[in-house]
Amino acid sequence: MRGRFIMGALLAVSVTTGCSAPMVRASVPAIATVPLSIKSAKGVHRFNVEVARSPEEQERGLMFRAHIDPNGGMIFPMDPPRMASFWMKNTVSSLDLLFIRADGTIARIAADAVPYSMSPIDSGEPVAAVLEIAGGRAAQLGISEDDKVLWRH
Repeated sequence: MRGRFIMGALLAVSVTTGCSAPMVRASVPAIATVPLSIKSAKGVHRFNVEVARSPEEQERGLMFRAHIDPNGGMIFPMDPPRMASFWMKNTVSSLDLLFIRADGTIARIAADAVPYSMSPIDSGEPVAAVLEIAGGRAAQLGISEDDKVLWRH
């Protein structure tokens, strides 16, 4: 994913891709996936997302991935909830970042994050998870702030 996420002022974990030049890795270790749904005014949208639980999975994120499935993505659980900041370093594909509160509602959507950007993308408030999906997908599905995200933790 982006340039990894930075938690608060003390912890920086890069969720983006890790290279300054475009690069695509042939194989990425598989990690556990879970079903996830988002309830919006336009219906329920179902995804099957990878869960980045370990520091290594969170560091690697969706880096170097040339394709993000339209109903795929990656979720970054944060327990306890905290401020989060991501970047797109070494991230080949544009992403939508959905910052999720502890009650499951979407606090903020950073749409169409620019691949390879080193600019921080902040949550704006403490969050319990961050969901990365294909860039533009949230707008395409009519997903907006305060919509509800449901997934197995």
